[in-house]
Amino acid sequence: MKTNSDATDVVLSYIKALDKEEYDAAGKYLNNSVRIKGPAGETFSKSSEFIKMLRQYHGKYELKKTFADGDDVCLFYDLVTPSAKVFMCSWYHVLDGKITSIQTVFDPQAFSNQE
Repeated sequence: MKTNSDATDVVLSYIKALDKEEYDAAGKYLNNSVRIKGPAGETFSKSSEFIKMLRQYHGKYELKKTFADGDDVCLFYDLVTPSAKVFMCSWYHVLDGKITSIQTVFDPQAFSNQE
């Protein structure tokens, strides 16, 4: 039986790789057909497309709280980029050691002031 810690370990390893800007390593934690949904209706259905977008932001995660329930993990965090610091909440679903979905909530206007 899987435990909360299995899914949490996958998600936190993914976040750690992103913090180090090891995007190829981070991509290995994503299912190839991961479903990603953002607050403005933007979606990604391929891990490579999502990783390509993340490379542009060079964000660092300041984790505030981690919740886990079986294969679901929820993070509250500040995403710190060179141009903005934004409070976010992301809900990850993990299956067979890979993240299969991510739904993130934040105020997208925080990024609209970027030059």
